[in-house]
Amino acid sequence: MRLTNRLSHALLGLAVATGALTVGAGAAQAASPAATAVTADATAATQTRSPVTDAPAVLGSAAYLMDAESGEVRFSKEADLRRPVASITKAMTAYTVLKQAKPTDKVKITAADVRYGAQGGASVAYLRAGDVLTVEDLLYGLMLPSGADAAHALARAYGPGVKTFVAEMNATARELGMNDTMYVNADGMPYQGGGYSTARDQAMLAKALLDDETLRTVTSTRYHSVSATSEHGSYSWKNTNRLLGNPGVLGVKTGYTRAAGYTLAFAAEHDGDRLIGVLLGETDSSRRFETAQALLDWAAAADDR
Repeated sequence: MRLTNRLSHALLGLAVATGALTVGAGAAQAASPAATAVTADATAATQTRSPVTDAPAVLGSAAYLMDAESGEVRFSKEADLRRPVASITKAMTAYTVLKQAKPTDKVKITAADVRYGAQGGASVAYLRAGDVLTVEDLLYGLMLPSGADAAHALARAYGPGVKTFVAEMNATARELGMNDTMYVNADGMPYQGGGYSTARDQAMLAKALLDDETLRTVTSTRYHSVSATSEHGSYSWKNTNRLLGNPGVLGVKTGYTRAAGYTLAFAAEHDGDRLIGVLLGETDSSRRFETAQALLDWAAAADDR
C-alpha cells in the first residue's frame, strides 16, 4: 500500500520553509551523552534518507517517528523533552492491565468509577454502576472514547487499587526502557500534576502495545458496540483518532489537556514495514492528524525512492 497516494494539497502545504524544521532537535533535551549520541545518529540517518527541507513542518512541541522493526529514527524534534502527554497515558493503562488480566475476565463497575470519570471534564465511556463488563470491552471503552471511568475501573480492579496500579505502570515503563516517564494516575488528567513522558518514550510504548494482538485490534477499531445482557446495558463507542480509516493506519491514541495540548500516538504499515510516531504539545486538534499523516506519507515516499 502506498501512503504517498493519500497526500492531499492541504498536506503538501505542510512542507517546511527554510529553518522551520528541527530534525534531531531532541538531542538538546537528552538526559545523557548516550542519549545525545543516539539522537545524533538518528539525525544523520534521516538526513541521509532525504533532504531535511523535504520533511513536513511540525509545529507541536515535540515529535518522533521511527521504524518499528529496525528502530531507525525517521524524524525527531525535541524527542526527549519531558512533557505531560494527557490521555496517551491510557495506552500504558491498557498494556499494564493485559500483563495480568485475560480479555475475558470481568469487572464490576462501581459508583466510585463513575464519579471519578465525571470530575474535571474528563472524557468518559458513560459506564453505569453495577454493570459487569469484560476486560476486553472495558479496553474498548478506555481506548476509543478515552474513558476515564474505564481507566479507573481497570486500575482499581487490577492494582488492586489505583495507587498500586500506577506503581505497576511506572515499573512497566522502566521495563520498556521508558526512563523519562512518570505516571501519577491511570488516565493522564492533570490530577497530581498529570505526570510526564517524552515523544521517544511514548513511541516505545506504542510499539509494545501494537505487538500485542488484542491491543492492536482495540486501538485500530473505529467503532465498537456492546449489546445489552443480563449483566450490563448496551454501549456504543467511537474512536477519537481521525486517522483511522486511512489505508494502513493502526491507531494508537489521542489526548488533550490544557497543560499537554493536543497529543497523538499514531502508526501505519507500508509495504510490510510499520512506522510509529508521536506528536506532543500541538495547539490545534485537526493539525495533529494532518501532521501525523504528512509524516507517514513523507517517510513512505522516502522508502519508495
